[in-house]
Amino acid sequence: MSLIISDQAWAASARNLGVEVACLQAVASVESAGTGFLPPPSNEPKVLFEGHIFHRLTSGHFDATAPDLSYPHWDKSKYAGSLEGEWARLNAAMALDHDAALESASWGTFQLMGFNYPACGFSTVRDFAEAHRAGADEQLAAFVQFIDRPPFRDALRTKDWAVFAAAYNGPDYAKNQYNIRLATAYSQHCE
Repeated sequence: MSLIISDQAWAASARNLGVEVACLQAVASVESAGTGFLPPPSNEPKVLFEGHIFHRLTSGHFDATAPDLSYPHWDKSKYAGSLEGEWARLNAAMALDHDAALESASWGTFQLMGFNYPACGFSTVRDFAEAHRAGADEQLAAFVQFIDRPPFRDALRTKDWAVFAAAYNGPDYAKNQYNIRLATAYSQHCE
């Protein structure tokens, strides 16, 4: 298992999408500082557990008994503040509803939400999670499958960072300057 995306995988993915390698690397830089795994000795993928998604997927069933894991609205204050802490939150949620918890986390280098597993080419969220554990090239492959459609692919081809940001990060992307951060990261990867 490799924790770093291979040069061959970057090149093949960019060629298949018709985009520059630097465009893909820019997304990785913004989403996960370029690496999809916890630091050694762990080899777990980076995750960020989203309790408001868990609430939605479980119809709020755990709101009363696990209010730090299930709540109706996004709340940044619920984040653990560490990579290991996010795994602890995910593990606790998996003990309540395994698949809903996996779907409620963003995963790996590209921080793909688990509920996107069908668009990433997987038949189950468990297969999606296992691919993210298998290695960095597998994380890239899931991302490529996810963005190989409009508007993602087209926005990366033309480097329309605002369109990509809105599609990938949501309509409030400008609050975090997501498009600007992508453009800056792209420029850095072109140097």
